[in-house]
Amino acid sequence: MAFEGLTSRLQNVFGKLRGKGKLSEEDVNEAMREVRLALLEADVNFKVVKDFIAKVKEQAVGAEVTKSFTPGMVVIDIVNKELTELMGGTQSKLAKSNRPPTVILMAGLQGAGKTTSSGKLAKMLMKDKHRPLLVACDIYRPAAIKQLQVLGEGIGAPVFTMGDKTSPVEIARAGLAHAKEHGNDYVIIDTAGRLHIDEALMEELRQVHEVANPDEVLLVVDAMTGQEAVNVAQSFHSQLELTGVVLTKLDGDTRGGAALSVKAVTGTPIKFVATGEKIEPLEPFHPSRMASRILGMGDMLSLIEKAQSNIDAEKAAEMERKMRTAEFTFEDFLEQMEQVRNLGPLDQLLDMLPGMGKMKDMKNVKVDEKQISRVEAIVKSMTKVEKQKPEILNHSRRKRIAAGSGTSIAEVNRLIKQFDDMKKMMKQFSSMMGPKGPKGGMKGLKGMKGMLGKGMKFPF
Repeated sequence: MAFEGLTSRLQNVFGKLRGKGKLSEEDVNEAMREVRLALLEADVNFKVVKDFIAKVKEQAVGAEVTKSFTPGMVVIDIVNKELTELMGGTQSKLAKSNRPPTVILMAGLQGAGKTTSSGKLAKMLMKDKHRPLLVACDIYRPAAIKQLQVLGEGIGAPVFTMGDKTSPVEIARAGLAHAKEHGNDYVIIDTAGRLHIDEALMEELRQVHEVANPDEVLLVVDAMTGQEAVNVAQSFHSQLELTGVVLTKLDGDTRGGAALSVKAVTGTPIKFVATGEKIEPLEPFHPSRMASRILGMGDMLSLIEKAQSNIDAEKAAEMERKMRTAEFTFEDFLEQMEQVRNLGPLDQLLDMLPGMGKMKDMKNVKVDEKQISRVEAIVKSMTKVEKQKPEILNHSRRKRIAAGSGTSIAEVNRLIKQFDDMKKMMKQFSSMMGPKGPKGGMKGLKGMKGMLGKGMKFPF
């Protein structure tokens, strides 16, 4: 995950600061040396690091810090604010034309994820009840037009194409006319990329830009290319005057330096980030939330927003009641797993919880996606009655379920045992919790401790 190394390094630095009652200038200098090294290792631009450290130092050696009761926390707060400023300060929203359609030109090198990001952007706009039109202007990359058509079909967005024999300039012109005629309020133009920046690419983009007169020029860059992503942004910005950046593959094994450098170096804000290949809507980039995640403070606001947009509140309340009264069935369990899955990869959700960075190495926190898929396969191999009444699952039924799910009887037995333990624990826990707080005293707590001590695990 992006910033993982940086987060752990910074947590170590700030852990030392928190333990000090007073901070000397030498303490601050030592901490800043460590922060500087951590940022450089994360592939942040050298000049950006130099300016950042100078700003933090200037504030951290002030009287208000040394006289504070919690000087370490004050320094962390300064770093948090400066990180937020470094990435743009506030969220930069998508432009909206006074006279629809709003035109968005997508640019970038080949392989950065331009076409996929165009689909994700369309899906995001559709969630807000807009009617985007995707325009296929990449006539050079084999199957680029087909890829956009498949993406459009998958999300229910129209795609305008004239094949690969017409010039991109003509396609852009005709696409705009089509959007006006059919009432599309956003036009997303997917342009061609190259393996490197060349004059032919830039000239064609300038011509498409002239015809489309876009309200937004978004550069799609791959976060995994590190510092090179910033160089690409600089080159495109000097030719096209970018209005924003879409940072893709932010969930990859990357050091994350591009996210921290691109705004400072180019002056162009990161507007969206994309993770994974699945066509999920683009995520708006919030500098303050990203700074919080980098410092290991989590990102509860984004987690809450994800939950609000993906989880049915009524179903969640009913699920809570069933768990409390031990009416929870395998059918409910499967539905709950699907709702959680809709929030995105579980490892990314854990990253949003405060302090989880420190716990991630613990075995009980690691998330095994394959294990979750095996659990789903076992439950889906049960009949409707078996899901509702797990007590009828005798040996022959378990044998059939194992064969149907491609697992072993031992795995099926283990899941049923864990599910049963989980129900008992939920029932015991709810009986301990009265309307005014915990009840049952030490006896109830000992019962809980006993269950947990037996190595009771959740079925995933």
